[in-house]
Amino acid sequence: MNLTGQLRQLRLIRLDCLHQVWEVEHLKKVFETFDVDCVFDVGANYGQYAEMLRKKVGYRGLIVSFEPIPDAVDHLRKLAARDPRWRVEQVALSNTSGEQAFNIMAESQFSSLSSPRHDETVLFRDKNTIRNSIPVKTETLSRAYARLRAELGFIRPFLKLDTQGYDVEIVRSGAEVLPDFIGLQSELAVRKLYEHSVDFVEALAEYRSHGFTLTAFVPNNGGHFPQLIETDCIMLRSDLVLEG
Repeated sequence: MNLTGQLRQLRLIRLDCLHQVWEVEHLKKVFETFDVDCVFDVGANYGQYAEMLRKKVGYRGLIVSFEPIPDAVDHLRKLAARDPRWRVEQVALSNTSGEQAFNIMAESQFSSLSSPRHDETVLFRDKNTIRNSIPVKTETLSRAYARLRAELGFIRPFLKLDTQGYDVEIVRSGAEVLPDFIGLQSELAVRKLYEHSVDFVEALAEYRSHGFTLTAFVPNNGGHFPQLIETDCIMLRSDLVLEG
């Protein structure tokens, strides 16, 4: 390849976006290889993950965003109004179906069904503090999956979890339907920020016990040097990895 050809392959990447490159590239491979036709965007917040899938990963299939915070839901619905393959569910996935108190934190991305803790790091003491608690509708993963699959007819879904300390609880609530997902992405706690947080080693063991194999660790933020607070894992159903 000549110099001109090499230059054409170069990309300029903003330093504050550098951490997302590996996530995007890995998800492209996952979605294309296994023909993902639906993403459960659990803990959608203001649509950051869904927009990343559309704009950077190039995914054009169905997205179902689960989010309980009213302001965030309003924003999501405005975005989804321009995208016929994007659906918004105003519900928090949890370990029970019904209603629970949901903690709105000083910074919305930290909001959670769980209560904050600061004994392992004090970096987020101001942001991860309860500003308000509201009642929200909750649903288990198994129940949401059965309801939505009957209506939407997807067959190769992918599960993304970003629920601030509740990912493992949600996975446990969907044990019977997990074999239908081709893979999952979950936030792993290296330093626990919530009362319900599970240590990353325990979380990985839990996901493996449900038949998933680790394929990548990807940063989910620009970092907090010298501390490592959290990272994401991307896992695939083990039979798909063995077939590959």
